[in-house]
Amino acid sequence: MGSKIEELIKEAEEFVIVAEKEFNEAIRENDKIRIRDSAEKAWNAIVQVTNALIIALTGKTPMSHYERRVMLRELEKTNVQVKELGFRDRYMARYKILHGETFYEGIIDIEELKVEFEKVHSYIEDAKKLLKGILLRRL
Repeated sequence: MGSKIEELIKEAEEFVIVAEKEFNEAIRENDKIRIRDSAEKAWNAIVQVTNALIIALTGKTPMSHYERRVMLRELEKTNVQVKELGFRDRYMARYKILHGETFYEGIIDIEELKVEFEKVHSYIEDAKKLLKGILLRRL
């Protein structure tokens, strides 16, 4: 994989690790601000790995959440795997819960966030598998 794509994947993986650590510490301390911050870090993991996926498939870097949504929508029209894996819907679901509800609105549902962290991991792993397949086809 290209170095930029590898860098974005590594960054996504690092963000989710830091997010989970902060989340678990914040729960123990009942620190609502840090819980919200941990959700935002988990959301950033989604952003970084989505950028890697889009760059690998289009050669273009999205500049906003809107552009990511549009690019994912367009990729679903041309790439069966992107559509079957539901990256756009999954991206939007993480956006709503992690970024919108938890970070901005301050809605803190610990059990929901635990599920969300699992879904962040799953999203990253699915993106990595797809990216490896893309790399193999290019060889």
